[in-house]
Amino acid sequence: MPGGRVGVNFDIGDSLMKRRHLLVTAVFILAVVGPQSSWGAGPAPLRVVLIPADGGTEDGTKADYQPVFNAVSRMSGLSFEIRVGQSYGAVVEAMCSGVADIAFVGPVTYIQAKARGCAELLAVGVEKGHSIYYAGIFTSKNSTIHTLADLKGKRVAFGDINSTTSFLFPITMLMEAGIEPVRDLARINLAGSHANSLTALTQGHVDAAALSFDSFEKAVNQGAVDATTVRIVAKSISIPYPPIVMNAKLEPELKAKLKASFSEVHKAPGVTPQMVRGYGGKPVDRYDTAFPAAEFDIAAQKMVKLDDALKAEILKKASER
Repeated sequence: MPGGRVGVNFDIGDSLMKRRHLLVTAVFILAVVGPQSSWGAGPAPLRVVLIPADGGTEDGTKADYQPVFNAVSRMSGLSFEIRVGQSYGAVVEAMCSGVADIAFVGPVTYIQAKARGCAELLAVGVEKGHSIYYAGIFTSKNSTIHTLADLKGKRVAFGDINSTTSFLFPITMLMEAGIEPVRDLARINLAGSHANSLTALTQGHVDAAALSFDSFEKAVNQGAVDATTVRIVAKSISIPYPPIVMNAKLEPELKAKLKASFSEVHKAPGVTPQMVRGYGGKPVDRYDTAFPAAEFDIAAQKMVKLDDALKAEILKKASER
């Protein structure tokens, strides 16, 4: 996205959270990197941090991306140490504090880090010629909810407040349908992740849940939910695929090597299609290292609609029990 910010503050979240940046960073370093970490010791591997997109175990989230980093390592000689952030905001802080060299993020998280001068696009997955995914709002099969308008007065679960497809797009979808989230929803559940949002629905804690279609597909494939028990209420417009980004402060030679490696990894000897994976551990055809940053402007435009004041109101409503 050219320039700085698009009329709003794109830091971790809303103004109520600004004073917590240092605390988030400290907690991230202690909880994710750990006091015994080898990061920064000698010729350390490049430090990779993943957003906790699907809210599973750290091992499960790492398993989604470990294969492609193993493949890049095989062809380039670079080594990587992969960690999982405690939140989307913590991953932004890891990039901007220099704790992370590379990160897998959502479009919103990328915009936040880029606006602070911390991140540059490294690679974006390509599947069947496209680099897109979708947000959705789901409900139970037997629910009386059939349209976004039917969500008025209902309980709705969302993921992390910095998530593109489990928060930003679903919230703006509601607003564009004439639903004011704070005023019109009976309850807002910020579940923290796509998987947790879906779980809140399947366990009957909410009437509808927001998450990406990729996350829903993953949950179905893993047997976490029976697809026949869930129905789609609404599907978003296409959204640029979650990118892999690199720290803006990396040496130019290293940036070039990373881009060359990711762009050719699908052709590397000994690399199988199952190793070239993207969001949710789903195989992708290849990685595009020339993906235009301007494609993420659509997410920035949605972010304008969620200013600090609205986010603060949503957080306050979500804290009500």
